[in-house]
Amino acid sequence: MKITLLLIGKTDKSYIKEAVEVYAKRLVHYIPFEMQVIPDIKNAKKQSTDQLKQKEGEAILSALSPGAELILLDEGGKEFSSTGFAALLEKKMITGTRQLCFVIGGAYGFSPEVYQKADMKFSLSKMTFSHQMVRMIFVEQLYRAFTIIKGEPYHHE
Repeated sequence: MKITLLLIGKTDKSYIKEAVEVYAKRLVHYIPFEMQVIPDIKNAKKQSTDQLKQKEGEAILSALSPGAELILLDEGGKEFSSTGFAALLEKKMITGTRQLCFVIGGAYGFSPEVYQKADMKFSLSKMTFSHQMVRMIFVEQLYRAFTIIKGEPYHHE
């Protein structure tokens, strides 16, 4: 199985970028993993929220690999414990899922077309995090999930 993380816009905080890179490098020891950045929409401030979501949605859908399962990181999604998330990933691997594509969208969420295409919505917490922080938290949780699957001591119950 391969995991792709699609992101809208670059990570502009150096400390977050560094942390994301640390966990991304660790992840490749467990599973093929890549992050793909979709550039910010040009002249975003001159567009309505709906226009912005629509353009970001088109970019997300065009970046998706054929056959990939689309999982949106969304505040309205299902919440998992770290061990529950690990169990979900392990089940996906066992059942032969070839590619998972997690998406962290823009500040206003996703277009209706992206929601319609999604196989699942996933929430990290009921709390609100900046899109920059979500990148770091998610990649760390992905790494944590694989250490749980492998029975390594990174995660403590």
